[in-house]
Amino acid sequence: MKKYTRIYTDENGETHFEDVEIEVLPVDFAPPAPALNLSTFTEAKKFCFVNAPIGWFGDWHPTPKRQVFVYISGTIEAKVSDGEVRVFGPGSVTLLEDTTGKGHTSRVVGDKGALCVVIQLED
Repeated sequence: MKKYTRIYTDENGETHFEDVEIEVLPVDFAPPAPALNLSTFTEAKKFCFVNAPIGWFGDWHPTPKRQVFVYISGTIEAKVSDGEVRVFGPGSVTLLEDTTGKGHTSRVVGDKGALCVVIQLED
């Protein structure tokens, strides 16, 4: 099992974090290389790199699209409207689904900017 964090909006417009476990199973992904552990595939639209500079702060906002953030370097602190705060660094994965409601805040913490890969998912 592998884990990622989901940010979602409830029926009252409040946002929350959820820890999600996904199953990974051995698959002959690139024969003749040995099997790799894979989850199921999810349809994606496009991807980009995001570089948030030192001190960057995004006040309350919903995510513009349902998307996955993969954190490569630096550290991002996110807060959801129920008051919970989490910190994401290299190797973290976040699924953002709070396209409505109050959204979340996010900011770069530490002494270097944050580099992420953003994968936008199908609607």
